[in-house]
Amino acid sequence: MKLLARLLAALGRAVLSALASMGRVTIFALATLRHILTPPIYMREILHALLHVGYLSLPVVGLTAVFTGGALALQIYAGGSRFSAEQVVPQIVALGVVRELGPVMVGLMMAARVTSSIAAEIATMKVTEQIDALVTLSTHPMKYLTAPRVFAGLVTVPLLVAVGDVIGVFGGWFVSTQSLGFNSATYLKNTINFLESSDIVSSLVKGAAFGTIATLMGCYYGMQSGRGAQGVGQATKSSVVASAVLILAANFLLTQAFFAT
Repeated sequence: MKLLARLLAALGRAVLSALASMGRVTIFALATLRHILTPPIYMREILHALLHVGYLSLPVVGLTAVFTGGALALQIYAGGSRFSAEQVVPQIVALGVVRELGPVMVGLMMAARVTSSIAAEIATMKVTEQIDALVTLSTHPMKYLTAPRVFAGLVTVPLLVAVGDVIGVFGGWFVSTQSLGFNSATYLKNTINFLESSDIVSSLVKGAAFGTIATLMGCYYGMQSGRGAQGVGQATKSSVVASAVLILAANFLLTQAFFAT
């Protein structure tokens, strides 16, 4: 009985801790939204965040997308050949990249590159008391640090997803036409005819959600970090893990919302 009581107590503490964490993140997100929508606006910080989150992420997004699209084409062709269904490669590549792989891969790349960078940067600022200096100068840290970065994620990641979708489809087209014997014009025609507007809209909405999650988690864990180098490392690790898990969970919920019958 004592063992069962200890297990139930540990489970209860874990559940309460998880609920408390969810509450803190929700309050942080609502405060961030308020700071985005209300003045003052630090345009220089916004432009810097747009550059860091968006433009500088293009190389990794492009490389990830082109190899993912090419590998997907090879896998679908190999699987389809077992059922004499090789001709569905263009349609399935387009659907898989635009609906799922494009947004998810871009989101996870953002978690790896942007979330970790933001968390480490803000945590280091906290350790070196630069955030305290902002407060001394009557500058709200969330207004100056969090709002520009989350806004940049909300705006730029859908654009990155659109670019990743195009490059991913191109990767599938290149492998299919150069290695699998597909006709280029027919491949592109089948791709365009098969995609619907709902597929593209869902991809962009997912990009906006994933970009917000990635930047928000980086800011949250950076602000919550402990003191010293160990605190910075723990904040960086926790931000990436939380961002990746939340992106995958959000992907499931959004897919269900868009395509569940």
